[in-house]
Amino acid sequence: MTAPLAGKVAFVAGASRGIGAAIAVALAEAGAAVAVAARSTSEGKVPGTIHSVAAAITADGGIARAVNCDVTSENSVRAAVETTVAEFGGIDVAIANAGVLWLGPVETTPLKRWQLCLDVNLTGVFLVTRAVIPHLRTRGGGALMAVTTSGVGMTDRGANAYWVSKAAVERLYLGLAADLADDHIAVNCLAPSGVVLTEGWQVAGDARAIPADMVEAPEVMGRAAVALATHHSITGTVQRSQSLLLA
Repeated sequence: MTAPLAGKVAFVAGASRGIGAAIAVALAEAGAAVAVAARSTSEGKVPGTIHSVAAAITADGGIARAVNCDVTSENSVRAAVETTVAEFGGIDVAIANAGVLWLGPVETTPLKRWQLCLDVNLTGVFLVTRAVIPHLRTRGGGALMAVTTSGVGMTDRGANAYWVSKAAVERLYLGLAADLADDHIAVNCLAPSGVVLTEGWQVAGDARAIPADMVEAPEVMGRAAVALATHHSITGTVQRSQSLLLA
């Protein structure tokens, strides 16, 4: 059976660990050549690098390149996209996944934490998206995805910088779907149905407070991303991973 994304090129921002790494692996398994993009080029307090993810993909027979990319820097994003196009010939699928987590209440949130969430989670999505659109258009269409969170709708649980930044991303992408409809570019948001206990969550969140039945494996998000990347008739939606796979 032909791989559903054979001959396609995917750019995955925030792919050094967690959900981004799982999506990069899944896209490669589906046949895409994958740019594993993030700023994690060496091991730090949180495990995972673009090099380790790219190496795992190639060791399994896939095609991948580690691409240094700081989504808060316009120049870095532009260079990462240009490197990907030079290496693989274009971009067909782009995943804006890079994110930072801050779940503290608003009244005790330092301004620098609020600003960091907006810089990475919102402006970073904007920069990546803006940089890849011309390349998807050149290919005659493609798929844009932003990774968000089910927490956006949990207004009864209060407010925090993370959920606010992700809510803004959903508005950005829902409107962008209409803007790019004539270009045959499917634009969607994808969120876990449960809680993915990524390396970042382990450091910044409280994994002990998450009931086992609410935990979702990152590989579920990988399969859901492949599903969206191969069904361009779906656009202008906010999808939940497990619901999408059961549809």
